[in-house]
Amino acid sequence: MDDAERHLRRAIELARANVESGGRPFGAVVVKDGEEVATGVNEMHLVDDPTAHAELLALRAAGLALGTPSLAGCSVYASGHPCPMCMAAMRMAGVVEVAYAYSNEDGEPHGLSTAAVYVDLARPFAEQSMKIRHVPARLPAHPDLYGEWARRGEGADG
Repeated sequence: MDDAERHLRRAIELARANVESGGRPFGAVVVKDGEEVATGVNEMHLVDDPTAHAELLALRAAGLALGTPSLAGCSVYASGHPCPMCMAAMRMAGVVEVAYAYSNEDGEPHGLSTAAVYVDLARPFAEQSMKIRHVPARLPAHPDLYGEWARRGEGADG
């Protein structure tokens, strides 16, 4: 068994344990340099948080474990196809590789596919199911929020 399959089986074990405790069938493992850094399971049912997905919780735990919000060099192994929110978070965190065991097609008969969300997000904003619009509001006394941040020397990875 190669490393990817080993880490994916670990994610599936986490997902199975989560199902046994009343949760959804999703688990995730963050790996750096071949070593498990952090794990997460879907906790939406426990905390009434729509963002409490396995991948996001694993990313948060990895950031804490590594002492940095940058997960450059890390890989994520997920039991199921990560949703667009989780995929975006992994990209923004610098994750270099994502592997998943169960596809959206596997999840579709059970109401666990996010394929329709991916399709919707690929459309121009005006054609998406959620209303999205740019409203260029500013504070009169502080019209350059981003410039203020940059002048503090916070860097470009904010």
